[in-house]
Amino acid sequence: QVQLVESGGGLVQAWGSLRLSCAASGRAFSTYAMGWFRQAPDKEREFVAAMRRSDNNYADSVKGRFTISRDNAKNTVYLQMNSLKPEDTAVYYCAASSAYPVPVTTGRYAYWGQGTQVTVSS
Repeated sequence: QVQLVESGGGLVQAWGSLRLSCAASGRAFSTYAMGWFRQAPDKEREFVAAMRRSDNNYADSVKGRFTISRDNAKNTVYLQMNSLKPEDTAVYYCAASSAYPVPVTTGRYAYWGQGTQVTVSS
């Protein structure tokens, strides 16, 4: 069982930056693939980024702007978001998966956080 708690969301102007954090409780954190997803109003939840060890995966819409990283000693995964755009506005969710390879679909993630709101103003 893994419990996830996101933090770091907020309101930022376009081209600004935010860093999201996701603290995990439970055992064997380092063995899980950790992912970030987002959901805008009236849209489906979509993949943003995921990683396990050195294997990273990003959505095309965030490549070159967002970076996922993790600190296994702190049981925490991060999402550094730079050059933010209004279309990045959404609730961002952290998720954990034991599937291989690093999954990019919501159905392969068993554990989810409660989400943190990111709002980018133009």
